[in-house]
Amino acid sequence: MAKRKTPPSSTRHYPQLTQLGQAADQPGSPDEAKLETVPNPQPGTLYLIRFVQPEFTSLCPMTGQPDFAHLVIDYVPNRSIVESKSLKLFLNSFRNHGAFHEDCTVSIAKRLVQAMKPRWLRIGGYWYPRGGMPIDVFYQTGKPPAGLWLPDQGVASYRGRG
Repeated sequence: MAKRKTPPSSTRHYPQLTQLGQAADQPGSPDEAKLETVPNPQPGTLYLIRFVQPEFTSLCPMTGQPDFAHLVIDYVPNRSIVESKSLKLFLNSFRNHGAFHEDCTVSIAKRLVQAMKPRWLRIGGYWYPRGGMPIDVFYQTGKPPAGLWLPDQGVASYRGRG
């Protein structure tokens, strides 16, 4: 396979990106993961960005058994947006991370807020049952901006989550 002689357009236009358009190792933990941002392409426009991770995994900190969740992340950007490959790598870094459902969900939200400083953010963590009980965890930074079209997160109450 021939090597690229010029960087992909993403790195030419956004030199601060270190993961998009190139091989990037999976971070060993959420603390090692780097969330990268790019300038908001529609500054001054009120709009919502949604990321859905239907196969999120982490580890129970007590048993080491896997925990599974369907995450829905909604945010209204301010000056920057999160770069999706870095978000994917960040979320995947929880696969070998031991933390309770509540800690995973809220920690993801806080890291995103720290990285992008959005106008508004919410996350719904819809966790599959362990021990017979699903745990759903919700977090938001405040009231959504007036005039925002805010669709339902679309995840049914637990009845097999399907």
